[in-house]
Amino acid sequence: MKKLMSGNEAMARGAYEAGVTIAAAYPGTPSTEILEHMVDYKDVIYSEWAPNEKVAAEVAVGASIAGARSLAAMKHVGVNVAADPIFTYAYTGVNGGFVLISADDPSMHSSQNEQDNRYYARFSKMAMIEPSDSQEAKDFLIEAFRISEEFDTPVMFRVTTRICHSKSIVELGERKEAGHKEYKKNIAKYVATPANAKIAHIRVEERLKALEQFANTSSLNKIEYNDTKIGIVTAGVSYQYAKEVFGDKVSYLKLGFTYPLPMDLIKEFASKVETLYIIEELEPFMEEQIKAAGVKCIGKELLPNIYELNPDIVAKSILNISNETKNVDIEIAARPPVLCPGCPHRGFFYAISKKKNAVVAGDIGCYTLGAMAPLEAIDTVICMGAGISAAMGMAKAFEVSGQDKKVFGVVGDSTFFHSGITGAIDIVYNKGKLVPVVLDNRITGMTGHQENPGTGKTLMGDETVQLDIVDILKAVGYKKVAVVDPCDLKAMNEVIDEAMNSDDTYAIVTKRPCILIKGLAPSKVKCEVKSDKCKKCKMCLKVGCPAVFFKDGVSYIEKSMCVGCEVCMQVCRFDAIEKVGE
Repeated sequence: MKKLMSGNEAMARGAYEAGVTIAAAYPGTPSTEILEHMVDYKDVIYSEWAPNEKVAAEVAVGASIAGARSLAAMKHVGVNVAADPIFTYAYTGVNGGFVLISADDPSMHSSQNEQDNRYYARFSKMAMIEPSDSQEAKDFLIEAFRISEEFDTPVMFRVTTRICHSKSIVELGERKEAGHKEYKKNIAKYVATPANAKIAHIRVEERLKALEQFANTSSLNKIEYNDTKIGIVTAGVSYQYAKEVFGDKVSYLKLGFTYPLPMDLIKEFASKVETLYIIEELEPFMEEQIKAAGVKCIGKELLPNIYELNPDIVAKSILNISNETKNVDIEIAARPPVLCPGCPHRGFFYAISKKKNAVVAGDIGCYTLGAMAPLEAIDTVICMGAGISAAMGMAKAFEVSGQDKKVFGVVGDSTFFHSGITGAIDIVYNKGKLVPVVLDNRITGMTGHQENPGTGKTLMGDETVQLDIVDILKAVGYKKVAVVDPCDLKAMNEVIDEAMNSDDTYAIVTKRPCILIKGLAPSKVKCEVKSDKCKKCKMCLKVGCPAVFFKDGVSYIEKSMCVGCEVCMQVCRFDAIEKVGE
């Protein structure tokens, strides 16, 4: 049976066919759909959304030690969070096969940096595999589990946005039950004390030598000999770009097993071609190692080390050929990303933007868009959890320098569970004079509405405990936790003012569900501008709602977009906006 599948769907299928029984992840583009599709096989695979990537990795590591084939999936920056257990597990080795899927995001389509996680495989000394299409995403994942168990190693399965989200034909296979390996207590292997780790490091170095020898003969690496004037070493989606540019006019060494590199195979291939090119996205990961081995090749001298490659870039860089283009004289409207119409975060950001001495540390999520015009309410965005932790540092810096500024640290509900709780504790413990703000929209919004510990449901659809953010904040020491509907601007302003003037430990939780939550009944109420009352002051435009714009010289609200949140109506000083459809 054949099926059109995205890479993410194919990886879920590969896990199924490989006999995986435990899978854990934290949602993050471009990896999210891997675990969402794992639910298709919930009869045989237990899968979960963990609070963060470190927990996801540790759950999968524990399952592997207990004898199950297990998988942890995350985007590239998530591996930063999970690095602690991953590095240690590379030392201890596995029991059941263990695969870490790292979904990198070249060009930063939905990320705050462009790190190349291939270096994590080298840094942690574990094997790495890279597929180039959906079929390989499925097939190579099955092989990854076999390699993991044969060589007693975690395996990094490194994919990129194009592999995750592009679709191609996949031939499906049957599930082969791997069974559960017997768990045997083994303190010398699994208890990572310094004494045990010293011995483990020797095993790791021996394992790397064995893995390199294996890589030289692995079926994951493939030579395609054509004309030998030009030879290309490539991997992942870069292979597809190279094939599109050069076709069958050059020879290829397509690598699927990319760490340790099959250096003997590379040298053999290099000896049979006149000019060798290394085509890889982002950093010169393969190129540096190949040159260090004494092989003459050309790579980043021509190809860029920033952003995604594509066939045009490859052709221009290597062949100095540019495809013919045609200019089309069409003026395209600028469409910067904005919060959705009716987004519950808008009220908070509008209110806080009016406070002259307020500084807002933001975080990763839909609410990052609070930094966009016209709201421009956020001062910083660094990483998950830094909305609170970095805010603490800012507040302390303002305090010691005598600056009269009040810092608000903003995270979403899912981010609070991910890495905000520890920052909130730090504020109380170290007497921080700032206000943590949790924007609770009842869902993990930015990555497409995944459940989290505050929603009351698991990834597999089971009803579960619904953790209460207010109770948690009170439990860790906050004397005052204000709960407010952010779309009630009067109440929102009052809470912010109270927080700014409070000397006590004060936290804010804004509560209003995302308007896009499945099953949430849409509001029948709309807002409408009465043109005869509009004074053209444009105050309503300052809330940044895409449903509100100027038309024929007055404000206008597009009814098909309006959800009746009434924020614009509260901002209008002339009662020119009214509710309709009640």
